[in-house]
Amino acid sequence: MGFVQRGEAVAAAHTLADLKLVYRHLHKALGKSPELMDCDFLLELQEFLHQTAVSEGVDTTDHGQWDLWLASSGPVGRTSGSL
Repeated sequence: MGFVQRGEAVAAAHTLADLKLVYRHLHKALGKSPELMDCDFLLELQEFLHQTAVSEGVDTTDHGQWDLWLASSGPVGRTSGSL
């Protein structure tokens, strides 16, 4: 796990649990830091997490399912039998 400089870009390899944690905290900060709304990192992180959640059977348009999945360390979608 870690960061690697690749030209002007930085590549990272981190656990899904860490990415969810960072996303939850960044999302909570939107009210105090609205510039995050235009941050490519946050937008790309959200898209990655949405795609991952959908692949696990989570309906990301259902805020309850999305929030539950973000707070979990494992699958919570319909395919896991949790909902």
